[in-house]
Amino acid sequence: MASGQEGRVTAAVLIIGDEILSGRTRDTNLGDIASYLGVYGIDVAEARTVPDVIEVIVEALNALRSRYDYVITTGGIGPTHDDITADAVAAAFEVELFEHPDILRMMEAKYELTPARRRMARVPQGGELVINPVNGPPGFTIGNVFVLAGVPQIMRGMLQDVGHRLRGGAVTLSRTVRVEGSGEGVIAAPLEAVAKAHPQMSLGSYPFFEPDRFGSNLVVRGREPAELDAAVAELIAALKAAGIMNVAEVEG
Repeated sequence: MASGQEGRVTAAVLIIGDEILSGRTRDTNLGDIASYLGVYGIDVAEARTVPDVIEVIVEALNALRSRYDYVITTGGIGPTHDDITADAVAAAFEVELFEHPDILRMMEAKYELTPARRRMARVPQGGELVINPVNGPPGFTIGNVFVLAGVPQIMRGMLQDVGHRLRGGAVTLSRTVRVEGSGEGVIAAPLEAVAKAHPQMSLGSYPFFEPDRFGSNLVVRGREPAELDAAVAELIAALKAAGIMNVAEVEG
């Protein structure tokens, strides 16, 4: 699969669950996953949220796993009837599900193995387990897909068994230039000029509005320290040349 820029490794996040789409549950997993992968030099390039509908999950998963280096899914691996992520992943890879003996032994040591609990032992043929150090059975991985829990605390625990399996990329560096007292309409032209001069970098404007001030934080992201230094210097110079004088680089 193509990752675009040289040295760039990409991932997608597939968030599964009617409760997310309805607003009943607020997703926090995307931010945690993006931060975690960033340490390994892996960019989250796309995120999708889909309902508990097997055909929709399969379609999204096949699109994402063919486009990006890795896909991480969250949600839908519990014991209830609507936990259908394992079914969808098996369908996407065109393999059968089986009850993993290690998961069965793990659960049998703690619980009575009811039919509902046995659902959580199902793994696609060819899949490997992802350790769950928090509570309950593990997740699994197959191909370039990692299937994790939706509960944030459990998902974060499972993530710790993901990083060492990934091919890392060049870590993205970030610098922030803060502009106060000027709106995006004034900032847009110099920002665009610097962005065009550095097409391999990401430049974004993030407005802020405080009781006694307003402006934008201009975030410059890239992998090459020397080019990042040059882009920041050019951006500050371009802003000042446009008459925007309240400009300074800040932390974060």
